[in-house]
Amino acid sequence: MLPSLPRSFFLMNTSLPFDLNPVDNALFQLACALRDGGYSFTTVTPATHERVNNRKGNEWANNLQGVFGWSRPFQIDILPAPIWELMNRAEVAVPQGEGWRSSVRLSSLGGQLFWHSAFPTTNDDAVFFGPDTYRYAAALQSLFASGLPIINRAVDIGCGAGPGAILTALAHPQVEVLATDINPAALRLTRINAALAGAANVAARRSDLLNDIEGDFDLIIANPPYLVDASERAYRHGGGPLGAGLSLAIVEAALKRLAKGGTLLLYTGAAMMDGSDPFRSAVEERLAGFEGAWSYQEVDPDVFGEELEGGAYAEADRIAAVVLTVTKVS
Repeated sequence: MLPSLPRSFFLMNTSLPFDLNPVDNALFQLACALRDGGYSFTTVTPATHERVNNRKGNEWANNLQGVFGWSRPFQIDILPAPIWELMNRAEVAVPQGEGWRSSVRLSSLGGQLFWHSAFPTTNDDAVFFGPDTYRYAAALQSLFASGLPIINRAVDIGCGAGPGAILTALAHPQVEVLATDINPAALRLTRINAALAGAANVAARRSDLLNDIEGDFDLIIANPPYLVDASERAYRHGGGPLGAGLSLAIVEAALKRLAKGGTLLLYTGAAMMDGSDPFRSAVEERLAGFEGAWSYQEVDPDVFGEELEGGAYAEADRIAAVVLTVTKVS
């Protein structure tokens, strides 16, 4: 049984939060309604998502998690009328066969909800959110708990749906936080997600790395794509050797723009070859002569194991999730 929602909820808050346009405001209100109804959903890997959806009985959604989490087709009569109304106002209800499906997903993280692309993420402008996002958030929370020096300005490079920038902003409400990406769809959802979290100190800006914004930063964070993707989808393809190209470009850009005492946190993936870590070696080369301290940690030794079956990773031992932290001397 789906929860009934008071009609009064949809008649209030008609002003546009965070200067959102009417369509984006409807998506914001849809998330508020789902949150107030107790909605939550943990996004899993694509392989797990596909396995669960392929089980008998999961062909059609029969609850809100099925519609907005599992991205299953649905019939209109399973939704409360106000939810269906908001979906149409937000332009996220798309026809599928004899029913409908949502073009976006809504996932839980750190007590917040985040809109991102529906499954499967096949479009070139898909906005990523998944298990890497949870590990990235954990790395950020660990960094914040360690006691950062006073920071005034932070940037999340390649912000995607905005979780890094938003969690940073909530932990440091006095800090100016820029969320940058080259994908307009990502910047749009970041603005909506920031409004949903009440993170008023987040500003979403279009930038290729740090090339289109000025100044130095006390905190630079990033969770870039790090795989070699045959279709070169922006949210997944890291480019360069074994998918490390974008991650290394972020390191190079960040080292030039860190303020004194500033910190870079990069969550990414590293393909291990013959027992060695080529990505770490490339990072060490770039840090030669850098005045500061750094650490490098494997936070998961084996991710995206299916990539080892062929292609660019046919000779790789494994792909590890790693966190690089660099702090410039004061």
